[in-house]
Amino acid sequence: MKRFLIEREIPGASELTTAQLAEIAKTSNAAVESLGVPYTWVNSYVAGDKVYCVHEADDAETIIEHARRGGFPADTVSEVVNEFGPHTAELVAR
Repeated sequence: MKRFLIEREIPGASELTTAQLAEIAKTSNAAVESLGVPYTWVNSYVAGDKVYCVHEADDAETIIEHARRGGFPADTVSEVVNEFGPHTAELVAR
């Protein structure tokens, strides 16, 4: 599966309560189940009026279908083509 970053514009997202986030998670889980194809919701991050999600699926169309079934916006869907972090610096030959 490919990994995708999803940007969702949700006014007031940073004001959502834990209970509201739990309901959103339930809705997302149900949408994943309904797809009937390999799909993994990895994690989501709330920042200001946006929610950034990391999901794995075979293609962007499946990501968009998940959003449609869940009633979520998917303003930007971008495939992750590489990942790196502090440990990556150690891979460079000295």
